[in-house]
Amino acid sequence: MTKNTTRLDHVVLWVADPVAAAAFYEKAVGLEPVRGAEFTEGEVAFPSVRVNEETILDLAPHGFAARMNMLPGSADSAGHPVNHICLSLPADAFDDLRARLEEHGVPVSGIDPGLSGARGAAVRSFYFRDPDGNVFEVRHYDD
Repeated sequence: MTKNTTRLDHVVLWVADPVAAAAFYEKAVGLEPVRGAEFTEGEVAFPSVRVNEETILDLAPHGFAARMNMLPGSADSAGHPVNHICLSLPADAFDDLRARLEEHGVPVSGIDPGLSGARGAAVRSFYFRDPDGNVFEVRHYDD
């Protein structure tokens, strides 16, 4: 981890059931759960899942939106949908995730070649939705 670069730290997803969402991301997507026990014991406001050593997805319950008061008007904008979140994986992990999603009955899109992203054109990409309707793109680059 490099301390002086800008990175994505976390994304907050609005979910109906944080425990069910964490289970989906752990079992179907393969992400490591974070603070699940603490959430069920009432010690933290929501659980998370780890994307990598630097990035997590927070799984905030819809009811939490009313508490978003860090800026004037925050509660009014909290919960607005994001178009999609893109996960970049190595080719073998891309194939493993697609197979795991299909095994869990999660509909996936066809595979698109050459879509542009942060590192240029991806070799392959596909899309899926989580149980709360959040859309994810999964891609891999040629390296």
